[in-house]
Amino acid sequence: MGNQQKLGFWILTSLVIGNMVGSGIFMLPQSLATVASPGGAILAWVFTGLGVLFVTLVFGNLGKRKPKLQGGPQIYAKELFAKGSNAATLSGFMSTWGYWIGNLAGNIAIITTFASYLSTFFPVLTSQSTWFSIGNFELKVGNALTFAVCTIVLWGTHFIVLQGMEGAGKLNLAATIAKVAGFVLFIIIGLTAFEKSNIVPFITDQVSQSGHTTGLLGQVNAAAVITLWAFVGVESAVVFASKAKKQSDVKKATILGLLIALALYIGISTLVMGILPHDQLVTSEKPLIDAITLVMGPIGGKLIAALGLISLMGSTIGWVMLSAEIPAEAAKQRLFMPRFMQQNKNGLPVFSLIVTNGLGQLFIFSTVSNSISTAFNFVIYIATLSYLVPYLIASAFQLKLVYTGETYENGMHRFGDGIIGFIACTYSIYVLIAGTADIKTFIFGMLLLFSGVFFYKFIKDEEQYHLIYSDIKKP
Repeated sequence: MGNQQKLGFWILTSLVIGNMVGSGIFMLPQSLATVASPGGAILAWVFTGLGVLFVTLVFGNLGKRKPKLQGGPQIYAKELFAKGSNAATLSGFMSTWGYWIGNLAGNIAIITTFASYLSTFFPVLTSQSTWFSIGNFELKVGNALTFAVCTIVLWGTHFIVLQGMEGAGKLNLAATIAKVAGFVLFIIIGLTAFEKSNIVPFITDQVSQSGHTTGLLGQVNAAAVITLWAFVGVESAVVFASKAKKQSDVKKATILGLLIALALYIGISTLVMGILPHDQLVTSEKPLIDAITLVMGPIGGKLIAALGLISLMGSTIGWVMLSAEIPAEAAKQRLFMPRFMQQNKNGLPVFSLIVTNGLGQLFIFSTVSNSISTAFNFVIYIATLSYLVPYLIASAFQLKLVYTGETYENGMHRFGDGIIGFIACTYSIYVLIAGTADIKTFIFGMLLLFSGVFFYKFIKDEEQYHLIYSDIKKP
């Protein structure tokens, strides 16, 4: 890949912000309101923000100490075992598989949110009229059209990315600038309409439809998995480290992107809770639009919808790039099927793109029988849990380096890095346990993860590795 196809600091930063501030900022206020009181939601934001900060510090430290291990946090799995052993290869493959599935599922959550905001201009996308029925199954007109829109967005983005990574990155940068400016404006306007009464009582037990009562700690546990979705993508610059013009830009872009995204998330989610009454918020398919419509009328809702479409389109580009890059980079380290290394003339992993988006198409079928908010909540829950395993692995690998003293020849920073690794590891375990407390979610997540076992044998194809990798290395 020539230097003209490399990614600079601002494009890397836009990938971090764009991939973090995607569907979550539009849908999470509603998701949080269903599981937590305002106080519980804010505590979850603080808890998750601190946890992800320590995970981010782990990424930055490992990028400096192990610069040759590129492609994302899941790559560190193989380093936990003896070099060249079957355990090292298997753990690297399984970690990459889970992380990859999480990425492509996350991208579909963004695309379904795009369809939700498009319905502001085309209300027929929410039509509950029956198109046709087969037995007990009824296909609604709105669900069918939403499926079609999501499919067009997915494959339209696919062809944009195929034209070149730098060009796609610049489109993502332009969309990121537009979304940050628009959200800052939203915060300024929202401050004028904030109603304290909408967040009172600030801390209260949540009662489900079945009558189950959840206290503050339980609310934080439930919300912690949801808020983590807001931070998924913080490792985007790390994944693209091999495509960066300067390696020093990777850590800087990650930290700056995290801080900007965190400020936007906390500001906007708090304002939405203060603008919309709780009963309206928990049933909203488009919480930001509904909030700004109360303040500015229909024209405000349409402006936010337009901003949302631009924002989500940019995020989709970034996530399609990220999702395809993960297995491609893993394949170069012999941790994934060799064909995923195949590139087109623009240096894009074309086979990886096709397979990734093909599997993503399967997730889009969740929009056929569910509302958009239901499909979104289902997908982000599974995707978020898929991310926690690589985050835990990266944190554990840092602890291993600290324990063995590898890369710490003079002993400097060893104690501090150990504290950071321990906190990041503890946070990942805590959220993983909280997120899998529901047995159905746990079983489904495990099935997704272990489904990769059926493909493990293909990474042993030495002839394919030699042929494909040699072709990539040609000038």
